[in-house]
Amino acid sequence: MKLTTTPAWQALAAHADTLRQQHLRDLFAADSERFARLSLHHDGLLLDYSKQRVTAETMALLRQLADTADFTGWRQKLCDGAAINHTEGRSARHMDLRAGEQAPPEVRAVLARLQTFCNSVHSGEWRGYSGERITDVVNIGIGGSDLGPRMAVLALAAHQQPDIDVHFIANVDGADIAPLLARLNPRTTLFIVASKTFTTLETLTNARTARAWLLATAGSDSAIARHFVGISTNRILTSAFGIPDANVFEFWDWVGGRFSMWSAIGLSVALAVGWRNFSELLAGARAMDMHFMTAPAAGNMPLTLALLSLWNTNFLDAATEAMLPYSQSLHLFPAYLQQLEMESNGKQIDRDGQPLGIASSPVIWGESGTNGQHSFYQLFHQGGRTIPCDFVALREADFPLPGHHISLLANCLAQSAALAFGQTADEVRAAGVGEALVPYKVFPGNQPSTTLLLPKLDPHTLGRLLALFEHKVFCLGVLWNLNAFDQWGVELGKQLASQLTPLLEGQGDATVFDSSTRGLIAALRKA
Repeated sequence: MKLTTTPAWQALAAHADTLRQQHLRDLFAADSERFARLSLHHDGLLLDYSKQRVTAETMALLRQLADTADFTGWRQKLCDGAAINHTEGRSARHMDLRAGEQAPPEVRAVLARLQTFCNSVHSGEWRGYSGERITDVVNIGIGGSDLGPRMAVLALAAHQQPDIDVHFIANVDGADIAPLLARLNPRTTLFIVASKTFTTLETLTNARTARAWLLATAGSDSAIARHFVGISTNRILTSAFGIPDANVFEFWDWVGGRFSMWSAIGLSVALAVGWRNFSELLAGARAMDMHFMTAPAAGNMPLTLALLSLWNTNFLDAATEAMLPYSQSLHLFPAYLQQLEMESNGKQIDRDGQPLGIASSPVIWGESGTNGQHSFYQLFHQGGRTIPCDFVALREADFPLPGHHISLLANCLAQSAALAFGQTADEVRAAGVGEALVPYKVFPGNQPSTTLLLPKLDPHTLGRLLALFEHKVFCLGVLWNLNAFDQWGVELGKQLASQLTPLLEGQGDATVFDSSTRGLIAALRKA
């Protein structure tokens, strides 16, 4: 039975009809304890969802929907390592990667090797071919092998090792790698080539360019062993590239790319912040895993975030969701969530092979505050669209400077309040605004938002934050009856690109393509 035909869904639809017309002003006026009723506290985290357009009844009905979707059963399957990625016949065991002493032996073995390697680089024991210390590390990957580590390294800037600079290359466009290589020293640069299959076009193209750059100075293939390490399951191809087996760190097919930062893919993070901090990152994620697996529905933070997202998407018709971290260190967090959420749940075929028939993942976008206030917040306030917002703020600044953090927090709270309550025409007039300008200064409000307060941005807290949203994505997959762990939608473009490459080089028959593509090929070849 489709979820949309169940009594739980129909009850929510009827409830939405009555609630949709109510304003957040009225909901707050009717309940002086609204904040207390609609907020969650866990281990220093505060999730305030009282500014969402929901009531206690809404949340109870949403939790009934989760029961109907067998949330508890699916959560147990995830924990047990069942093959819940059914289209690829794989489990999704990313929680095993951060399970500490309870992790599988193969995971602990790789972590031990990573720790030894990190310590050798930081101590200066590992040196380049000329005997000089490593000063720069370049992570070459794309998607899950890039976005998570790149985001985490920026987020933990206050905790970075003083003698190592970590850089990231992802785009196959030469404009990404060429300027970086131009300012690095090949004698002191270490490359991490991160690709599960070691066949990813963008990653291997950049890796070959980096290898040629190194060898132009080193002159001998033996230098590769001192300047390249691989993170891959394909030792045949890493060896063919010139990376010795001792320099290859494995991970497994049950580690999805966008859930892989906890594996050897996180090597760049460990090199940036040190092994102790990387271990704390894993421990923080483990702490959130335990909360997710044991907390009842009413107090479960990931499930609550998922239920709110479903409510906004399917019952308030919101097509997008804005992530607004009031932390410059979390500047890349919205981009990270774009992949995590949209690649996981941006699908329309359910687990039974049938059309879903409703919207799934909203479009995730955003910007760090206060920057976003001076670009797109105008649309939030007066654009006429329902755009749910997630605010993230830190109680303590990671870079404390007098006057900065208090202003940042004031802006965060001001924006969530302004979005929720707006400003009426009478309030504008009471402020002394002339009648001709009154319509322009009215803010409708009633924009739903959550505010997540973190105690500080240290490795442990970042681990909890990332695991929180990983589990939110899993919950949404359960609710929509989707497989959140495959990504077939990215394959067709890759296949076509491989067919188009020789055509752009002047080889092959372009008539198999449409007239637009043929015209573009001709124009590019002519140029």
